[in-house]
Amino acid sequence: PPVPTPAELARLNLHPDDDLAPNRPGEALLVSLDRDPGPSHRLRADPRRRALTAEQTVGDALDRLDGAGWHALHSVPLPGGDRIHHLVIGPGGLFALHTLYARKQKVTVTDPVVSLGRRESHPLLRRVRADADRASYALTAEVHPVLALVAPADVTVNQPLREVRVLRDTEVEGLARLGGVLKPADVEALHAMARDRGVWAAAG
Repeated sequence: PPVPTPAELARLNLHPDDDLAPNRPGEALLVSLDRDPGPSHRLRADPRRRALTAEQTVGDALDRLDGAGWHALHSVPLPGGDRIHHLVIGPGGLFALHTLYARKQKVTVTDPVVSLGRRESHPLLRRVRADADRASYALTAEVHPVLALVAPADVTVNQPLREVRVLRDTEVEGLARLGGVLKPADVEALHAMARDRGVWAAAG
């Protein structure tokens, strides 16, 4: 029989509670809504449901990359209660994706601020970069930050962005065209490491 690789051995030794691979897109929000569904009659939609729609849309697109030598992990927990919405690992490298529900909204990006329609602006790119930096620290590998916008009406990026990519949800699968960074064995080893919950305790 073939000798198991170190990555396969690591997977076999993971306790099910510590294995992040089975997480569904939006896992943390699904758990939150299950514990506290919120009032059934309310004037405004629960923002968690919009966030969940965004994570599920992007997560489903990333999961479709699986056959192309890529692996996606969802709702990766970070110390302090934060989390990375999606981490994807493949021949083109590692990417930490933060999703934003932007349905029918005009999105304007003026680094580091992201404006959604006429609502408030937030320095969201700082958070996106910080998540990628924490992932880089935990995995001792370069992780690229990505902001994934779900169903925006229009996207304007006012100047070239440092490091971070801004993608529509329809463009996320285009990451599969990137290559030449990681060999298949490196992808498997990094995936085996990243799926271990204990690894992320160091991402403080």
